[in-house]
Amino acid sequence: MVDMIVFGLALDEDSQMPILILKDKSEDIIFPIWIGAMEAMAISMALNKVAVPRPMTHDLILLILEKMSARLEAVEIVSIHEGTYYAELVLRAEGGERRIDCRPSDSIALALRAEVPIRVSEEVIALNKTLQKGDFQEVVKGEDSEKWTEILSKYSLDEIKYKM
Repeated sequence: MVDMIVFGLALDEDSQMPILILKDKSEDIIFPIWIGAMEAMAISMALNKVAVPRPMTHDLILLILEKMSARLEAVEIVSIHEGTYYAELVLRAEGGERRIDCRPSDSIALALRAEVPIRVSEEVIALNKTLQKGDFQEVVKGEDSEKWTEILSKYSLDEIKYKM
C-alpha cells in the first residue's frame, strides 16, 4: 500500500466532472479519481474544515462508529474493475479489524474528517497507469514530477468550488 494525501480538487474541463487528486508524500505518484459533484462537496467541506450545526452523513458515520466503540483506522483503495475503483474502510472494533466496502470518494471524505491514512494499493496504481491515457496518469519522477506538481498546483478549491 502507498500512503497518499489529498492534493486537491479540480474540474475536468471536458466532462465538467470534479477530479479528486491524490499524491504520495514524495510527490512521485499523482493519482486522479473522477468523482460526483456531491462527493466533491463533502470532500471540500472536510478539506476546508467547514463547521455545520448538525452532523452531515460522513460525520454521522463517524459518530455511530464512536458510539459502537469502533474507530476508523485507515481507508484503502484496493482494486479497480471495469474502470471503477473499490475502497475499504479499515475499522478497529472489539474482536479485531473489520473491513467494509466503500466508494473511494466516501472513504476519503471519512478519512479527512477522522484524520486517518489514505492508502492505494500498488496494483491499483499500476493498473491505473496502464488503463488511463495521457501523461497525466503516469508515475513521474525528477523534473517531470516538478512539472506536474506545478501544473496541478494551479488548481485550488477557491478557484473551482463555485464551478461545481
